[in-house]
Amino acid sequence: MKTIEEINAIREEKRKELDLRVNLKAKTQEKHILVCRGTGCTSSKSPIIIQKFKDLVKEKGLENVRVIQTGCFGLCAKGPIVIIRPEDTFYAMVTPEDCEEIINTHLIEGKLVQRLLCKDIDDTVVNRLDELNFYKKQKRIALKNCGIIDPENIDEYIAFDGYKALEKVLTKMTQDEVIEEITASGLRGRGGAGFPTGKKWLFTKLAEGEQKYVVCNADEGDPGAFMDRSILEGDPHSVVEAMMIAGYAIGANKGYIYVRAEYPIAVERFQKAIDSAKEYGILGKNIWNTGFDFDLEIRLGAGAFVCGEETALLESIEGKRGQPRLKPPFPANAGLWGKPTLINNVETYANITRIILNGAKWYSSIGTENSKGTKVFALGGNVVNTGLVEVPMGTTLREIVFDIGGGIPKGRQFKAAQTGGPSGGCIPKEHLDTPIDYESLSSIGSMMGSGGLIVMDDTKCMVNLAKFYLGFTVDESCGKCTPCRIGTKRMLEMLEKITKGEGEEGDIEKLENLAINISKASVCGLGQTAPNPVLSTLKYYRDEYEAHIKDKKCPAKECKDLAVIEIDKEKCRGCGICKRNCPVSAITGETKQPHKINQDICIKCGTCIDKCPFKAIS
Repeated sequence: MKTIEEINAIREEKRKELDLRVNLKAKTQEKHILVCRGTGCTSSKSPIIIQKFKDLVKEKGLENVRVIQTGCFGLCAKGPIVIIRPEDTFYAMVTPEDCEEIINTHLIEGKLVQRLLCKDIDDTVVNRLDELNFYKKQKRIALKNCGIIDPENIDEYIAFDGYKALEKVLTKMTQDEVIEEITASGLRGRGGAGFPTGKKWLFTKLAEGEQKYVVCNADEGDPGAFMDRSILEGDPHSVVEAMMIAGYAIGANKGYIYVRAEYPIAVERFQKAIDSAKEYGILGKNIWNTGFDFDLEIRLGAGAFVCGEETALLESIEGKRGQPRLKPPFPANAGLWGKPTLINNVETYANITRIILNGAKWYSSIGTENSKGTKVFALGGNVVNTGLVEVPMGTTLREIVFDIGGGIPKGRQFKAAQTGGPSGGCIPKEHLDTPIDYESLSSIGSMMGSGGLIVMDDTKCMVNLAKFYLGFTVDESCGKCTPCRIGTKRMLEMLEKITKGEGEEGDIEKLENLAINISKASVCGLGQTAPNPVLSTLKYYRDEYEAHIKDKKCPAKECKDLAVIEIDKEKCRGCGICKRNCPVSAITGETKQPHKINQDICIKCGTCIDKCPFKAIS
């Protein structure tokens, strides 16, 4: 048990020790080797790298060198990432075999390991993290501590103003003042719908009932999304603290975080955060003698996408099958076990402490008129710099894809960006300069969603993309309502016909009509938004649907049943590489003579296209 005074003493002492993590001009002989231990880098042997560094530091007697595990730095495409502070040197794609060279060359000889320095999008070598274009247009609020602190060390969180917002709330602010501050900030829910956070807190506070609950939705199920996971892995205490502040504001003494079991590192670190907070007396009874009680538990989800819907999530926490409830009543009035319940997602909570400490005016100065603050995106697909980015609301899609993401690899052209996952829509190239905010995305037929942003180049078929998302939705539908259970299945069947070349005149009209009715009649958000990928691709890429149906061709050549792979006689040199690599012997031809593909045998695997050194096959 630690008092407020003891917590403040830890903060002051530890911050001096860790100043070199953020102060690039720190005058110190100490060096900190920061190694990413997010899921991506962990899968690429970063735990082995950390241990190797620790063994070498001990072996060589380097008393002024510390090895620290951190959360995600964001630039996942360059992982495993190693940063050396205070000089901020950025080493990319480090392997366990590189550790000794980094220790000997950088830390003992004082020279840079040139071959491991990160290359920027213009192929220039970058010495330091802050020189990368990837970071220049970002503004980290929710991700503030990710890549800076050891997420398993509560003292490091405290050093960077951790639990200072909670102290302020419990000792200097009333419940209403807290809610007023969150409301004035303009923060909106980052889970997808964008409902004003302050209003939700106020509705729950005003609801009748002695027992109330605070819930964190960490059931991140969108394909390609990993924003919430990275926050929980890199800065778990920020969510613990924010949930406690929410509990104080609405009058709740119990909280639950619902995390999918597929996030083992996030679950482990969040549990450690809970345990260490309890050990310090930050969680529990009569916290800091203020009379405020709060406890927190983890509930694991089995990976059902529908449990991202708030009422289905509540059903699952209660031990029932995850199916949505009819609304009203809303969770603010009748949530967990029928009690008033506040539900926000991980990223929403990650903004709370910053707002309390820096003020609503500061937060509302960032972003646009109706969309305040920043948004975290998981940037993936056909883009050079895949990873985690946080940008002010109003940043354009072009800036994210080309300035931060580095553009499209292999000289391909941008075709579309998918936001909002299975519930969202596709943004074509004519809308590249659209500001990323709730209203702007909605106006062009897409949505913010939780933050997945998938970039596609000109090799992607938009009909096939719609089929992929409909297939996902069909698999994840809970089956409670007929429009979603049956309607999405019928839509998927039509899309499968079209991509096989079996589409008929009138199928497009049937798809549109069915999509509209499913949107209107489904019980929950999953069914109501399931047709969005189809509707948005029909809006912007209708010609591709027509080509599949009328011409029996896939313009992008991605749909195998419609693809025709041919050899350009003018470019073919008769080298025989394609012939030797064809798995079904569909290619014939004499040496130094143009080859041919037997279309009756060809399985359209694309191996010949990849192997041809003369780019003669397409």
